[in-house]
Order: sequence, then C-alpha cells, then structure tokens
Amino acid sequence: MTEQTTPASTAPVLGGGEAALDPGVFAAPVNPALHYDAVRQYRAGRRAGTHSTKNRARVRGGGRKPWRQKGTGNARVGSRRNPLWRSGGVVFGPTPRDYSYRLNGRMQRGALRSALSLRAGEGRVRLYDDIPLDVPSTRGLVRRLAEWSVGAGRILLVEAAPSDELWLSARNLQKVELVTVAGLHTYDVLKAGVILIRRSSLEALSAKLAEAGGR
Repeated sequence: MTEQTTPASTAPVLGGGEAALDPGVFAAPVNPALHYDAVRQYRAGRRAGTHSTKNRARVRGGGRKPWRQKGTGNARVGSRRNPLWRSGGVVFGPTPRDYSYRLNGRMQRGALRSALSLRAGEGRVRLYDDIPLDVPSTRGLVRRLAEWSVGAGRILLVEAAPSDELWLSARNLQKVELVTVAGLHTYDVLKAGVILIRRSSLEALSAKLAEAGGR
C-alpha cells in the first residue's frame, strides 16, 4: 500500500525563513516499491562477493583410491576428497561473484523523487545557505549543526560542489554524511533522520531528477 504524506511546497531555511521546493522533486507520488528496488540494488553493489570454498577438485590430498573397489566389505569410494568425507570438498559452496546489477535510470530517478517527497512530507527536509569554514574544523561543523538544532539523528548534507574544508570537517562524524547532488542516492535519503540541502543546490537537484523527454 502506498504511504500517504502531505506534499511539501516549502521547506524551512535554517537561520530563518522558508524557500519554495520544486513540486516535481519534493511533491511526487510516494512509491515504496521503488524504494525497495533502489535500496536492494545499492546494497547488492556494495557486497564484496569474496566468499569462497573448495570443491573436491581443489581440496588437498586424496590422489589415490583409499581401498580396492570390491572384496573389503566397505562402500565403494574413489577419493578421500569426496564431499561425504571429513575434510572433503564442499558441494555447491559459495564462490567469488559480483552481486551488482543495473537499475534503469528512470527507476532510479523515480525512487529518489519518491524518497525526497516522503521525507519532505514528514518535515525532515531543511535548507541552508552556507556553512562557512575557513579551515577544516570538525568542531566548527558540530557547533554550527548544534546552533541549527537539527536533532540528534543521522544528518545528510547535500551540496552540488562541497568545499574541501567541509569534506574534511564532516568525514570524522559518524552521524553526519556529506554527499554531492550527483552522488545522492535513495538509500542515503531513507537512512537519514534529517536532510540538509544547500539552497543553491536545489536547481542542480531538479535538473538531475528531471524526466528525459518530458516523461
């Protein structure tokens, strides 16, 4: 069943005031099925896929038949590497593989619009004009976020082109994630407790999520 949220036409600007939001990005229909597809594809791409076991061809030893075929009273067996034996090979065990797969661009854009619309309808999207940092300073970034009273949950910062000072200031904070507009993914949006978007980045975000060919 589709989740129901109130479409958001504006978002509060940290420091005072409100700003209009693009309805095509922040007031789109919410589609949980698209969220599932996008998150599943994202997490599959992050799997290392390095798991490995040895089949009977790769197990050490067992080059000769343990006993003759007939006359011993034992069951016939051809090798100690038989999977039925202790230290034998593994049957159908995991082998290194690539779990990643592609999700078409229209679904990716639709999922991101849906996730942003969901969070905007919940009042979790806020805008800011700038985070001035002359030098990299994690303490300075923490102080600014505390001044804005954005809450204690996971914070997602979205900028079109973050400064080096902001990158270096945010990288040591476990509950703060900084992403570019180009790298923003549905998984990032759904994982965040509050989303802070630089106001000057809204145009780039709208351009990224615009449907090709007007569809």
